[in-house]
Amino acid sequence: MPTPEPAPPQSSLPAAAAHFGAHVLAEAAARACDIKAVTGGPPCAPSVPSPPAISVPTPPLPDAPTAVGPTPIPDLARILHGPSGLGTAALRLIPREQLPTPSEPSAATAQGRTIPGLYYHQVAEPDPVRVEEVSRRIKSWALDEVSLYPADWEEQFDGFSVGRYMVGCHPDAPTIDHLMIATRLMVAENAVDDCYCEDHGGSPVGLGERLLLAHTALDPVYTTQEYQAQWAKSLHADAPRRAYRSAMDYFGQAASSSQTDRFRHDMARLHLGYLAEAAWAQMDHVPEVWEYLAMRQFNNFRPCPTITDTVGGYELPADLHAQAAMQKVIALAGNATTIVNDLYSYTKELDAPGRHLNLPVVIAEREGLSDRDAYLKSIEVHNDLMHDFESNAAALAADCPVPTVRRFLQGVAAWVDGNHHWHQTNTYRYSLPDFW
Repeated sequence: MPTPEPAPPQSSLPAAAAHFGAHVLAEAAARACDIKAVTGGPPCAPSVPSPPAISVPTPPLPDAPTAVGPTPIPDLARILHGPSGLGTAALRLIPREQLPTPSEPSAATAQGRTIPGLYYHQVAEPDPVRVEEVSRRIKSWALDEVSLYPADWEEQFDGFSVGRYMVGCHPDAPTIDHLMIATRLMVAENAVDDCYCEDHGGSPVGLGERLLLAHTALDPVYTTQEYQAQWAKSLHADAPRRAYRSAMDYFGQAASSSQTDRFRHDMARLHLGYLAEAAWAQMDHVPEVWEYLAMRQFNNFRPCPTITDTVGGYELPADLHAQAAMQKVIALAGNATTIVNDLYSYTKELDAPGRHLNLPVVIAEREGLSDRDAYLKSIEVHNDLMHDFESNAAALAADCPVPTVRRFLQGVAAWVDGNHHWHQTNTYRYSLPDFW
């Protein structure tokens, strides 16, 4: 039996968290006084113990990559100090001739342009050694373990660059095995979206049945022996269910019971959002902007940052994860990152058959704006969500100075930054509209 890679001791927090000094906490506490009314939840108990680190029972990375450690994630100063990144001047529907031109990529950026006026934090390129190994392993899993896609989809699978995506979003993952937890789940979620909802044969018709049956690969059915066997066989019926079942099995080996149940809950939220969007498609209905944003709080990236502790090899205790202030931070992070997707995928969706709902399309339709002005207003919505995320994270860090809370907030912030970087630089999938 292969020897698992040991997880680092729980006391070994990333360097940035270790340098989270008293002066920063003092500033966060002062900031929290102004916004505490919106954080909700009971006071935090600083004495909550940290659980043991989680060891992932899969083979270690051979040879050189074993020496590649996690990249220290940025400290919490940026979410405690508030807006400080590039593009902080939100575009306010100003005349075209006054708009800034898209910035050129920095030396740390492989390719791609940033949306002018978008508030974000620039990050360095993900560790190329880790990216290469995660990319190799995920393709092997997709082809050999779950038969995820036919040969003619290979270019699209490679172009998604999921290894680069997940390494960039989880810079504190202690091992490649921990990164693979998130990578398998991301690929499985995209298989469900593509095959059931969108690009590869998806349809709103009958989506509820397909999603329900797929969800049982995450949340198992318990019934009589005769029917249990039929259900178990159904999990191999198509690529999305095979991918969900396998990815969830790996996740369950690494996660605690509470982390596993937390993830199931967030996946149910995701599937509910899919169903709302499908209903609008069947009715050929464009929702109000607030209705669309409500849907996007469910149909969004939330399942990804919510597992940042599992991927980091530690656990945020269930009562701290469930408090209202933490749930608000996670929801705002998911909302902001999903509007990033709306903005970067805008031209891709315009070129696809049919009408795809995204925030610029809904704002244009419901508020009578031009395509350009609706897109610019969507940037403002994103920026407001980002500022709210950072302000609420600052208040929570001050109110709840527990090491696992600080680390979890770091992980969510790193996921937000990594998600933007992947969208910005993935020119295989995304290009910007000609609005500047």
